[in-house]
Amino acid sequence: MALVPAQRLSGWVDRFAAGHGPVQEEMVDDGLQLKASDGALALLRAPWPVDGRPGRGAGSIERLASLAAQERGLGILLVRRGGFAVAAASGQRVLASKGAKRYADARSTAVYAAQVFADHRIEYIVPGGDRTLVDQVLAQPPLGALAGRTRLAFLDIQDTKPAVLAKAAADACAIRITVTDPSPSSR
Repeated sequence: MALVPAQRLSGWVDRFAAGHGPVQEEMVDDGLQLKASDGALALLRAPWPVDGRPGRGAGSIERLASLAAQERGLGILLVRRGGFAVAAASGQRVLASKGAKRYADARSTAVYAAQVFADHRIEYIVPGGDRTLVDQVLAQPPLGALAGRTRLAFLDIQDTKPAVLAKAAADACAIRITVTDPSPSSR
């Protein structure tokens, strides 16, 4: 799977078509599917669920890029056994963050997250790291009001360093693209 920022989507589609031939667009349940003349498929999924704020533009690609470029309030929660990092972000911009490179139990991590999230608009939770630990943190009382927020795609992270938060915010806002190469019989 590729994560493509909104501003690079048009170029990505052009390169896909150059490598696989002209494409046909089709809206499917999971997103926008591109089918190339050689049989290759690309499924493009928006970073946000449908929530009444559509993208603008003349074509499907332009609308998808516009949708992905919309700033949304994100609560980033990255947890691993060796540490945690939390951030409030508006789109790709990290507004406030806190983290530690030590083991922190679910309750204390939730307290830190609640402090960071408190003064910011959090529309979506961006989870990453260890799924079980993330679930344990979100189940804690300090995050009670936020635990029910929609979770975006789970991020696979290897570390909880502060630099990872900036990448997590960018990845959360990116269009997710899954390419399926053509089968030998369709060539």
